[in-house]
Amino acid sequence: MRTFIAGALDRAPSSPGLSLEEGGAQFVVFSRNASAIDVCLFDQTSDYEFARWRLGGRHGDLFHGFIPAIAPGVRYGLRAQGALDLAAGQAFDASKLLIDPYATRLDRVCVYDPALSRYGIDTASLVPRAIVEAPLSSNAPPSPAQRPSFIYELNVRAFSMMNPAVPELQRGTLAGLAHPASIAHLVRLGVSHVELLPIHAWVDERHLASLGLTNAWGYNPISYMALDPRLAPNGMADLREACLALRAVGIGVLLDVVFNHTGEGDWQGPVLSFRGLDNANYYRHSTSDPGVLVNDTGCGNTLACNRAPVVQLLMESMRRCVEFGGVEGFRFDLATVLGRSDNGFSPEAPLLTAIAQDPLLNNRMLIAEPWDTGPGGYQLGAFPACFFEWNDRYRDDVRRFWRGDHGAIGAFATRISGSQDVFGASHRAPSASVDFIAAHDGFTLRDLVTWTVKRNGANGENNRDGADDNLSWNCGFEGPGDAPLEALRDRDVRALVASVLLSRGTPMMTAGDEFGRTQHGNNNAYCQDNGLMWLDWEHADMELADYVGRLARLRRQLPQWRDCYLSADDGAGFNIPRAQWLRTDGLPKREHDWSDGDCVILLCSVGEGVELARALIAFNRSWKPCEFTPPPREGYGWALSLTSAQSVGYEEGAAFCGELDARSVTLLVEHPVF
Repeated sequence: MRTFIAGALDRAPSSPGLSLEEGGAQFVVFSRNASAIDVCLFDQTSDYEFARWRLGGRHGDLFHGFIPAIAPGVRYGLRAQGALDLAAGQAFDASKLLIDPYATRLDRVCVYDPALSRYGIDTASLVPRAIVEAPLSSNAPPSPAQRPSFIYELNVRAFSMMNPAVPELQRGTLAGLAHPASIAHLVRLGVSHVELLPIHAWVDERHLASLGLTNAWGYNPISYMALDPRLAPNGMADLREACLALRAVGIGVLLDVVFNHTGEGDWQGPVLSFRGLDNANYYRHSTSDPGVLVNDTGCGNTLACNRAPVVQLLMESMRRCVEFGGVEGFRFDLATVLGRSDNGFSPEAPLLTAIAQDPLLNNRMLIAEPWDTGPGGYQLGAFPACFFEWNDRYRDDVRRFWRGDHGAIGAFATRISGSQDVFGASHRAPSASVDFIAAHDGFTLRDLVTWTVKRNGANGENNRDGADDNLSWNCGFEGPGDAPLEALRDRDVRALVASVLLSRGTPMMTAGDEFGRTQHGNNNAYCQDNGLMWLDWEHADMELADYVGRLARLRRQLPQWRDCYLSADDGAGFNIPRAQWLRTDGLPKREHDWSDGDCVILLCSVGEGVELARALIAFNRSWKPCEFTPPPREGYGWALSLTSAQSVGYEEGAAFCGELDARSVTLLVEHPVF
């Protein structure tokens, strides 16, 4: 290996990254505390480092230099010189090969090895190399982001790994998602957007290697510019092709991004990139002890999203995914971190403000998971108006209602009508609430009605991991049961699906729940990159999937389910309120009627004069049928539009018989009687 000095640029660099020029490339690397930065060049077919270039220029916190003979396909990594003083928050170690934070493509998957966590050991054979890429060009200006009508949360790898209709080499990749068989299923469901679990390059948590397990979710990132080679072997081109294929059938793509922590973890974690380049600036530290990493994420470290270099990197990551990947928006994991500083959370924090004013990003679909594990971390309803938010109060209150909890009626009614108590005060519409009952973490929808106690033994932590209180029920028996018991569970699943798809807000389901996916009681399958978590297409209940698709179409067709809060005002011209909560005798609920019960019935009206249209949705959680008298109107009758008691076999449009099925959601629509 030969060592050279890269000539300083003849102008001050404006931002980090690699720029190809005639005869070579300019390299710019941020580090406030390093004394020197080296660029290491590697053979494409082996681990041989054939040259090392020291960046010869420095302007402020940016090291820079021009390296000749750099062209697309060249592999490289970084090394940083500086003090190794963990007590002072400094972790420089020139023996560690580092991933360039602005690298756009990596040559291999990052596999954890204990040597990555031990200082003084060279890690060139363990760390992925960056691949120099030619500049990308966008096929067209980013398409306008459409407001979602139905979000489908999806793990790219798990979605197609077991789908026999997808070619074997494409399974588990973005190409597998773009395959016609995958797209046909999404169209069948009527989803408007897919929300992809993290696709940027990640590393396994260090304890998984000894257990023979691997990270299956991707919430442990090592890069914010390069996609994981498992999912996107061709890098950003694979994302662009998937987005184009989905957009062709009217489906937008949202990316789940992990801007709160990295896979470097705590001080015992691996040195892969940010820690080795400038630990003190990329991560937040205790104000009284720089050797203590702030852990507002529960993952060992917390990105310093209030610092300019971090804001700049994350903004570039999002812009790249929009401009060159074609995505319509982002879901931000543990998003409270994005608004944190040493003084706590603020909706006007630097990163949130930067997103809100960016002309490429501020009209994207932006979804916050509005909590983290730090002090004051729960911030549901506190994000800027351009954000939608995951609503865990919706999840919990809907579960409590269907479980049969005493006193759950009022909260349930508030959630299905748009959570005005959370979002109304800031003048945000019901769609700001992303309504869900199950997501990637926690029980699947099927397991929610099958297990009351988690079964996480396969994760190797003696069942200590994962949530203990799942607000679940088992319909009378723990675990799989006989045919009559499973039929009861089928009914509950259909009622839950109808609840989320007929609520005001933005509904979301997670992949596989539409056809009965089970994880056999495991409510934290992040490390189960196997058949436990992969979607089982062979045993999929496609009758349930068709039921989901029918509900999605109904939701789009009903004018009564507009994106506004309920109002008792008379807007119909017939002295009939726009919205009304009813008792089972058809009369309006009174205050004392909310104390308890098994039925919630909502009547909604739209239109004026003779164009008045009314629809009614009734939720009966009782294990017995319930008589119900819908409010009459001269010249009109009530017809059955949907009952969750059956996925098929009922006569849509038939006159309502006067009885609500047990454990059911019933949708009635008023029609003229001639």
